[in-house]
Amino acid sequence: MRRLERQTAIVTGAGQGIGRAIARRFAQEGARVVIAELDRETGDKAAGEIAEETGAETCFVATDVSDPDSVARMAAATERRFGHASVLVNNAGINVFHRPLDLTDEDWRRCFAVDLDGAWICCRAVLPAMVAAGDGAIINIISNHSFSVIPGTFPYPVAKHGLLGLTRALALEYASAGIAINAISPGYTDTALAEAEFARAEDPVRARAETEAKQPVGRLCYPDEIAAIAALLASHEARFMIGENVVIDGGVSIRMYE
Repeated sequence: MRRLERQTAIVTGAGQGIGRAIARRFAQEGARVVIAELDRETGDKAAGEIAEETGAETCFVATDVSDPDSVARMAAATERRFGHASVLVNNAGINVFHRPLDLTDEDWRRCFAVDLDGAWICCRAVLPAMVAAGDGAIINIISNHSFSVIPGTFPYPVAKHGLLGLTRALALEYASAGIAINAISPGYTDTALAEAEFARAEDPVRARAETEAKQPVGRLCYPDEIAAIAALLASHEARFMIGENVVIDGGVSIRMYE
């Protein structure tokens, strides 16, 4: 039996990148998958392609994780289509990078609305059914920014530190209810967003090479590597893991300095 057979999984921000890789891996593991994505084009495309590739039941639900009403509609649509969610992956997020005194109030609120509030809103939407069932898994995709800071990236690491705190606090609250809540902190990952960042550099090839050279393993993380860890945390094989933050960054966070 595949690890997630008969499970219903919601993956936010699954239209591309890490979220899409997780959604595909969950489908391969037998889950019914809801692509909860703000971008209708990428979300619908991801759901269709994953269903065709894996044969799994998938659907796309347009979702703004920062809007409680939108999340409530997504949770209700999941319930109608597949039954209550037994797995939630809070993957949706945005990069908001500034020098602190250059940051506007609007950008502060925008960062926290998606990167921290959005995860809590989604947790709040699915937890009652998980508690009633006495079983469930929630995985928060965080970042190395949840425990270390790069200058010039404010307030993103503040939100990510908060998300790690949310993970640990909720994990203790609901462990006795049979719900395993954990986090994954990826390092620099080879996604379309990363490629777009390199493309903005004066020399994109050099920009990528310099970034890869900073990684102890000499390359960026592959989204499928993160998806593999997410599949484990979503499964009943990892139910004794509570409030942990699995770091998958090629070793960059344990290196002191050059």
